[in-house]
Amino acid sequence: MAAPAEMGSRVRVVLLALCLASLALCALSAKAATYYVTVSGLGGEPDYEQLFAALAADLDKSFKDSGVDAHVYTLAGGDATRARLSETLVLVARQVKPEDDFVLILIGHGSFDGVEYKFNLVGPDISGGELATLCDRIPTKRQLIVNTSSSSGGSIAALQKPGRAVIAATKSGTEKNATVFARYWAEALRDPTADVDKNDVITALEAFEYAATKVAGFYESQKRLATEHAVFEDTGKREPVRAPATESGEGLLLSSFILVRLGDAQKAASDPAKRELLVKKEELEQKIDVLKYGKAAMSDEDYKQQLTAALIELARVQEELDK
Repeated sequence: MAAPAEMGSRVRVVLLALCLASLALCALSAKAATYYVTVSGLGGEPDYEQLFAALAADLDKSFKDSGVDAHVYTLAGGDATRARLSETLVLVARQVKPEDDFVLILIGHGSFDGVEYKFNLVGPDISGGELATLCDRIPTKRQLIVNTSSSSGGSIAALQKPGRAVIAATKSGTEKNATVFARYWAEALRDPTADVDKNDVITALEAFEYAATKVAGFYESQKRLATEHAVFEDTGKREPVRAPATESGEGLLLSSFILVRLGDAQKAASDPAKRELLVKKEELEQKIDVLKYGKAAMSDEDYKQQLTAALIELARVQEELDK
């Protein structure tokens, strides 16, 4: 018989898996939409201005190409102000439904004074706390904030919340150099190799792992000491990590958060006759992810039975989609 402490740990894992599973699956309905807000912040120099605007434009195209349920807002140049960003987030808050997904991506420079993080915009900057307040008013049950700026790790404490995944290009506010993470984040949404499980969707976790790997390769190729280390936090109550951890549930929300669809999935999302099947397929894929995170709290037999049943049903649905 397991010791009380071990049993308590297993119970906590089960409860965490069930909680995260509900967040992972609640947005999967035929009518669910995704709202994307991308902000290209103040560059300070012409080269950075052009780079940030180009990356924002790339993301804008990727999101718009992804499917009919995408609502895309992109702020760049003179529109990248605190007032316009606030207005856009208020507008989104009025439009979204609880079952929708919300994504905010910040591209640019940031600062951290040891207490407060700020994202650099045209005119007054916006703090991590102000961003959190605006996002808290958006009634979606699932949110993703991707902060690709310098010092972005300093924003996680203010932004993290249950039901919200936060990705930062730096592990802390003290990594203050300009980052290259945004370049590879945008690339991940266009590169089919980022789709590791080959299901024609790129999740936030796949994009994170792709970008983090590319960033490490960049510094190695340049023979430079890495000045940025991407991290994420998606339980709303833990320290940021650099890789998924099944024992804490870190990575489950990111793994269920679809950013873009590719190929056949993109076509099915736009086909009324196949959209319901696509939703079912994505539900089953996320159920399998939840099972993997909860494996430690299940008997081997129960895990095998549930996993086998889900895989068989997934194969059946995929066969229908392929017709």
